[in-house]
Amino acid sequence: MTDLNHVVLIGRLTHDAELKYLPNGSPVSNLSIAVNRNKKEGDQWVEQTSFFNVQLWGNSAENLKQYLVKGKMIAVDGELRQDRWEKDGQTQSKVYIYSRNIQLLGGKEGGSGGNAGGYNPGNYQSSNRGSYQPKQRDTGNPQPDYDDGMSYGGDSGFTEDIPF
Repeated sequence: MTDLNHVVLIGRLTHDAELKYLPNGSPVSNLSIAVNRNKKEGDQWVEQTSFFNVQLWGNSAENLKQYLVKGKMIAVDGELRQDRWEKDGQTQSKVYIYSRNIQLLGGKEGGSGGNAGGYNPGNYQSSNRGSYQPKQRDTGNPQPDYDDGMSYGGDSGFTEDIPF
């Protein structure tokens, strides 16, 4: 049985994405996000921040680089991975999030809402499983694709034999 390793975080980028290429030509982008939470200490609420490193691979890393700028709010969906190595006889390790999907959520804090240059954060999403593609847009067509009449007898488009 495989263990569960799934992480979903929403936070703000702490720096612009760094795009690098491995010797085999694979693109990889290194990100860091800050995730805030509130904690009650005595009678006061105190904001605490945690920082997480994220790796984004493939076409998504190349295509999203221009949008992954400091202060941008993103949602990261992925898994935790750990790199281990030895340095000066000591075992070192680093835990990071291997991103499967990054969703652009909004603009910079205190900024223009992230719409500079015609970018609309709600219209794009990234997934390492495929290429960067726009989401389906509402065409504004008020007519439904089905007969929404109240009569279900006669020629309503439904057959009596339902396949499920």
